[in-house]
Amino acid sequence: MVGLVIVSHSAKIAEGVRDLAAQMAGDEAKIIPAGGLENGEIGTDAVRIMEAIQKADSGDGVVVMADMGSSILSTKTAMAMLPDEMKGKVKIADAPIVEGSMGAAVCASGNAGLSEVISAAEEAKDMKKLQ
Repeated sequence: MVGLVIVSHSAKIAEGVRDLAAQMAGDEAKIIPAGGLENGEIGTDAVRIMEAIQKADSGDGVVVMADMGSSILSTKTAMAMLPDEMKGKVKIADAPIVEGSMGAAVCASGNAGLSEVISAAEEAKDMKKLQ
Protein backbone atom coordinates (compact mmCIF):
# COMPACT_ATOMS: atom_id res chain seq x y z
CA MET A 1 0.00 0.00 0.00
CA VAL A 2 1.24 3.50 -0.85
CA GLY A 3 2.15 5.41 2.31
CA LEU A 4 1.54 9.07 3.03
CA VAL A 5 3.66 11.62 4.86
CA ILE A 6 2.06 14.85 6.02
CA VAL A 7 4.62 17.68 6.21
CA SER A 8 3.65 20.93 7.90
CA HIS A 9 5.47 23.69 9.70
CA SER A 10 3.18 22.86 12.63
CA ALA A 11 3.25 19.47 14.37
CA LYS A 12 -0.39 20.01 15.37
CA ILE A 13 -1.46 20.55 11.77
CA ALA A 14 0.45 17.49 10.53
CA GLU A 15 -1.03 15.31 13.29
CA GLY A 16 -4.55 16.69 12.77
CA VAL A 17 -4.46 16.08 9.02
CA ARG A 18 -3.14 12.57 9.68
CA ASP A 19 -5.94 11.89 12.16
CA LEU A 20 -8.63 13.10 9.74
CA ALA A 21 -7.18 11.17 6.79
CA ALA A 22 -6.83 7.99 8.89
CA GLN A 23 -10.47 8.32 9.96
CA MET A 24 -11.50 8.33 6.30
CA ALA A 25 -9.03 5.74 5.00
CA GLY A 26 -9.13 3.18 7.81
CA ASP A 27 -6.60 1.57 10.09
CA GLU A 28 -4.52 -0.06 7.36
CA ALA A 29 -3.45 3.25 5.83
CA LYS A 30 0.13 4.23 6.63
CA ILE A 31 -0.03 7.97 7.27
CA ILE A 32 2.91 9.50 9.10
CA PRO A 33 2.98 13.13 10.31
CA ALA A 34 6.24 15.06 10.05
CA GLY A 35 5.49 18.50 11.40
CA GLY A 36 7.39 21.10 13.31
CA LEU A 37 10.85 20.96 14.76
CA GLU A 38 12.18 18.50 17.35
CA ASN A 39 12.00 21.16 20.08
CA GLY A 40 8.29 21.76 19.36
CA GLU A 41 8.77 25.02 17.50
CA ILE A 42 7.28 25.88 14.11
CA GLY A 43 9.42 24.80 11.17
CA THR A 44 10.38 21.86 9.01
CA ASP A 45 13.17 19.33 9.48
CA ALA A 46 14.57 17.34 6.55
CA VAL A 47 15.82 14.53 8.80
CA ARG A 48 12.41 14.19 10.47
CA ILE A 49 10.77 14.10 7.02
CA MET A 50 13.25 11.49 5.74
CA GLU A 51 12.55 9.27 8.76
CA ALA A 52 8.78 9.66 8.24
CA ILE A 53 9.15 8.66 4.57
CA GLN A 54 11.09 5.55 5.55
CA LYS A 55 8.46 4.68 8.17
CA ALA A 56 5.59 5.16 5.70
CA ASP A 57 7.16 3.02 2.98
CA SER A 58 5.88 -0.52 2.68
CA GLY A 59 7.44 -1.07 -0.74
CA ASP A 60 4.75 0.54 -2.90
CA GLY A 61 5.98 4.10 -2.61
CA VAL A 62 5.21 7.20 -0.59
CA VAL A 63 3.27 10.37 -1.38
CA VAL A 64 4.29 13.48 0.55
CA MET A 65 1.70 16.15 1.24
CA ALA A 66 3.34 19.46 2.21
CA ASP A 67 1.86 22.73 3.34
CA MET A 68 3.97 25.53 1.79
CA GLY A 69 7.30 27.16 1.17
CA SER A 70 10.19 25.57 3.00
CA SER A 71 8.23 22.37 3.61
CA ILE A 72 8.78 21.63 -0.08
CA LEU A 73 12.49 22.50 0.13
CA SER A 74 12.90 20.38 3.29
CA THR A 75 11.06 17.49 1.62
CA LYS A 76 13.29 17.67 -1.46
CA THR A 77 16.33 17.64 0.84
CA ALA A 78 14.90 14.63 2.69
CA MET A 79 14.30 12.82 -0.59
CA ALA A 80 17.92 13.40 -1.61
CA MET A 81 19.06 11.74 1.64
CA LEU A 82 17.04 8.57 1.04
CA PRO A 83 18.71 5.32 0.02
CA ASP A 84 18.97 5.01 -3.77
CA GLU A 85 16.40 2.20 -3.94
CA MET A 86 13.72 4.50 -2.46
CA LYS A 87 14.39 7.67 -4.44
CA GLY A 88 12.16 6.89 -7.42
CA LYS A 89 9.28 5.75 -5.22
CA VAL A 90 8.68 9.02 -3.33
CA LYS A 91 6.68 11.86 -4.86
CA ILE A 92 5.47 15.23 -3.60
CA ALA A 93 1.84 15.93 -4.49
CA ASP A 94 1.07 19.40 -5.82
CA ALA A 95 -2.12 19.65 -3.81
CA PRO A 96 -3.75 21.40 -0.85
CA ILE A 97 -2.62 19.60 2.30
CA VAL A 98 -6.02 18.90 3.87
CA GLU A 99 -8.24 18.08 0.91
CA GLY A 100 -5.41 16.44 -1.02
CA SER A 101 -4.50 14.24 1.93
CA MET A 102 -8.08 13.01 2.20
CA GLY A 103 -8.22 12.02 -1.46
CA ALA A 104 -4.77 10.44 -1.36
CA ALA A 105 -5.52 8.46 1.81
CA VAL A 106 -8.80 7.06 0.52
CA CYS A 107 -7.22 6.16 -2.81
CA ALA A 108 -4.20 4.53 -1.14
CA SER A 109 -6.47 2.51 1.14
CA GLY A 110 -7.97 0.95 -2.00
CA ASN A 111 -4.50 -0.34 -2.94
CA ALA A 112 -4.07 2.10 -5.82
CA GLY A 113 -0.61 2.66 -7.23
CA LEU A 114 1.65 5.65 -6.66
CA SER A 115 0.54 7.59 -9.75
CA GLU A 116 -3.15 7.08 -8.93
CA VAL A 117 -2.64 8.29 -5.35
CA ILE A 118 -0.82 11.39 -6.64
CA SER A 119 -3.68 12.04 -9.07
CA ALA A 120 -6.29 11.67 -6.32
CA ALA A 121 -4.42 14.20 -4.18
CA GLU A 122 -3.98 16.66 -7.03
CA GLU A 123 -7.66 16.52 -8.03
CA ALA A 124 -8.30 18.47 -4.83
CA LYS A 125 -6.84 21.58 -6.52
CA ASP A 126 -10.01 21.81 -8.61
CA MET A 127 -12.48 20.97 -5.86
CA LYS A 128 -15.15 23.63 -5.33
CA LYS A 129 -16.47 24.16 -1.83
CA LEU A 130 -19.33 26.40 -2.92
CA GLN A 131 -21.38 26.14 -6.05
